[in-house]
Amino acid sequence: MNQKTKDLVFAAMCLALGLIVPQVFHLIPFVGAVPNLGGVFLPMHIPVLLCGFLCGWKYGAAVGAVVPLISSLVTGMPVLWPQGVSMIFELCAYGLFTGLLYRTLRRNVYLSLIGAMAVGRVVSGVAKAVFFGMAGTPFGMAAFISGAFTVSIPGIILQLVLVPVLVLALEKAGAIRRAAPAGVSVR
Repeated sequence: MNQKTKDLVFAAMCLALGLIVPQVFHLIPFVGAVPNLGGVFLPMHIPVLLCGFLCGWKYGAAVGAVVPLISSLVTGMPVLWPQGVSMIFELCAYGLFTGLLYRTLRRNVYLSLIGAMAVGRVVSGVAKAVFFGMAGTPFGMAAFISGAFTVSIPGIILQLVLVPVLVLALEKAGAIRRAAPAGVSVR
């Protein structure tokens, strides 16, 4: 199977996981004061991050942009305006930067993941400030810190543990290629 076909298959699998995995989290009853386990564990982020690692920045960005849109249209979660639109930018950044950092800049999986998570959170904060502001809902620094870091600590930990394990296991199994040597063009 050629690389483009593999990338399309992996991207389609990541897209499907990005739609299915959050639904599993929504099946779990509310826990105490936590009304939204998706906002705590960030299950939609993991398939998008994986897609950037597995398929490169183009597929990662595309899957990141499409998953929240399709999920919103099919399931109503996230609510499209302004949360879903903000998530489109955030997840697109995650897929884009995992692919760029891992393939083009040849960073290791941990640095690429942490870098992409940092950039994605900045993009999320800017997008939410703009779109929530347009919707008449103020979004300040306290809301950003709470949503991007405080509430989502379990999701951040899950991403930092699960994503590198999956990427390294898939590399070892030969399902994906390691980052290309210097001077070699990558997708």
